[in-house]
Amino acid sequence: MNTPTIHILSVRTALPGPLVDNAALARRLGVGDAWAQWAETGVGVRSRHLARDLESGEITHTLADLGESAAREALAAAGLDAQDVDLLVMGTTMPDMLMPATVNIVADRLGVNDVPTYQLQAGCSALVQAFQIAVRRLAGGAARTALVLGGDTWVKHVDPSGDVKRLSPAELVTLALAGDGAGCAVLSVEPRPGAPVLRSVRSQLAGGPPAQTVEWFGAHAGTGRPAVTEDRAAVEERVPVLAAEAWRELLEDAGWKDSDVDVLLPPQYSGRITTRVSELLGLPGLRATSCVEEIGNNGNGLLLFQLEQALAGLTGGGRAVGLTVEATEWARGGIAVEVP
Repeated sequence: MNTPTIHILSVRTALPGPLVDNAALARRLGVGDAWAQWAETGVGVRSRHLARDLESGEITHTLADLGESAAREALAAAGLDAQDVDLLVMGTTMPDMLMPATVNIVADRLGVNDVPTYQLQAGCSALVQAFQIAVRRLAGGAARTALVLGGDTWVKHVDPSGDVKRLSPAELVTLALAGDGAGCAVLSVEPRPGAPVLRSVRSQLAGGPPAQTVEWFGAHAGTGRPAVTEDRAAVEERVPVLAAEAWRELLEDAGWKDSDVDVLLPPQYSGRITTRVSELLGLPGLRATSCVEEIGNNGNGLLLFQLEQALAGLTGGGRAVGLTVEATEWARGGIAVEVP
């Protein structure tokens, strides 16, 4: 889907609490230095920010807190206020609660009223789906300015202050990989000098049995079932393949060649998978914007963290492609962005 008239006025992100490195997390889990080393070399994460205090175990930030912070900064950077917003769309795997919708809590805090709001609940593809909805409504004339929010707070599902011996292997991987955070992009049909343009937004189901599940609190409470399950081998095998497919589809949509792209924003399930995606694309010289080593995998916030960083370094004519692959029910997609 070509979107030559949708401009990105700003992208801003928010992280909770102080940086937590592998050594500090290992000490809290009581698993020792070997686990900390494995988290860096085997998973590809050195540090992350968590929405839970490691010492007290208390939740310090909600997704609504992080979304509100990112949205306020994004609006300020775009030179807009709440009255300029015509639409809010949020993509998340883990809303704060079933009701009310987290996107509506954010809208209420911002003072945005009398506009449509949407919340999409899915794995790592929810943010791109949120972009799709915003782009279609903007391009169709239903709105002129939209906030697209994405983020997750994983740590509320796996408590690092609990008994680590009771955790499944998949939950231990999640603790190593996951970081909490959220972001917000301001989209508009109003042209602005130098504002990046969305050239393609795509998300589609790829099919196949899920390689990851995250239980909701109600259905399996007290059953002893693990909160998180993951087929790591399937993730490492299939994510790069689907990312390469999404790359080809996005470039075809945008009318670009491989050599036209300056920056790759890869799916970041781990540092190793990021490297494998680049290898599979056969573009060893392509610069990749990677955040997972420092802030972990923020789920639906991660692409916004990557995009914020990439746009800061792109000049006129610069192009970036962001890829997402969701392993929970296997979806592929992404965005193509150009700085005029």
